[in-house]
Amino acid sequence: MQIGFIGLGKMGANMVKRLVRNGHDVAIWSRSREKTDEVAKEGAKPTYTVKELVDSLTSPKRVWVMVPSGDATEAMIDELIPLLTKGDTIIDGGNSNFHDTIRRHEKLAGHGIHFIDAGTSGGVWGLENGYCMMVGGDAEPVKALEPIFITLAPKDGYMHCGGSGAGHYVKMVHNGIEYGMMQSYAEGFEILAKSRYQLDLAKVSDLWMQGSVVRSWLLELAARAFRAEGSDLKGIKGWVADSGEGRWTVQEAIDLDVPAPLITLSLLTRFRSRQDDSYSAKVLAALRECGDAKVASEVESAVLAPTGAEPLLSSGAVRRLRDEYSTRPCLGRTAPFLSQLIRENRSPILWLWAECCHLHQ
Repeated sequence: MQIGFIGLGKMGANMVKRLVRNGHDVAIWSRSREKTDEVAKEGAKPTYTVKELVDSLTSPKRVWVMVPSGDATEAMIDELIPLLTKGDTIIDGGNSNFHDTIRRHEKLAGHGIHFIDAGTSGGVWGLENGYCMMVGGDAEPVKALEPIFITLAPKDGYMHCGGSGAGHYVKMVHNGIEYGMMQSYAEGFEILAKSRYQLDLAKVSDLWMQGSVVRSWLLELAARAFRAEGSDLKGIKGWVADSGEGRWTVQEAIDLDVPAPLITLSLLTRFRSRQDDSYSAKVLAALRECGDAKVASEVESAVLAPTGAEPLLSSGAVRRLRDEYSTRPCLGRTAPFLSQLIRENRSPILWLWAECCHLHQ
């Protein structure tokens, strides 16, 4: 089948290679002429403008767009619209927000142009093993493109998920799940790294790939990293980006009233990784120290002279409490001392203070 392909990043280039190797006629374009020429060596037809790519195709024309989501995808679709005619098809294989996909489908329908969303997963192994294809759009154009989807996918790795946006929706949740899986691996390996045992984490990763219920492609990536950097990962900075799908998954969970704590916390952990020094942690530290000192002052006033009545504690107990606080200003650390005072004085306000101590521990 003939198809035009725009965007030759790591995944896009390998998808073109897989199509060409399986007999498809693929015209390619990339902003990088060097990249276009490199991929053309695999048998694809190089073009050097978007118009040249479209003109090289016979009708009905099908153009696969594999560029970053958001503005880049929007701009490319806008550039293609005047170059295509009724009955042609654009396929968005990137990680677009499904709301944008639905809007673009409606926009292109006004021009008589079909629009298909193709959520694509497979990474660096996709060239040899195939890509999981999560496809959304109208049935007729999707059916017409099935030879492409079936070639790109492994056996049973292609699904028409539903109408416009369905493919990108399923891919969004897929990536949200991936966030949680990656976080679980990260936490587990940190426990292993800090254990009393001198574990070779690359070998542990390889071991878990053999029949374990936690085996996955992500674990293969972990094994690669440990082999390259060592178990301490000294050459890697703990700064983690997010590509958008995790945020969208969390927002969708909120909109649907679905509790998704693991995916949500895995996203928030990525935010924390990008802070050299957490401002919220500073605030917590300030509240703990300053707040404890304020409570101490208020409790001291209460026990010394509660509204003109007899003191709740003897003057000697208050002096002991003050002395203890001057050396250990954190409430949580005074819990044993408070327990002793409670036994001696049976004061209700000290019971309350003790409860505060438990909250601070």
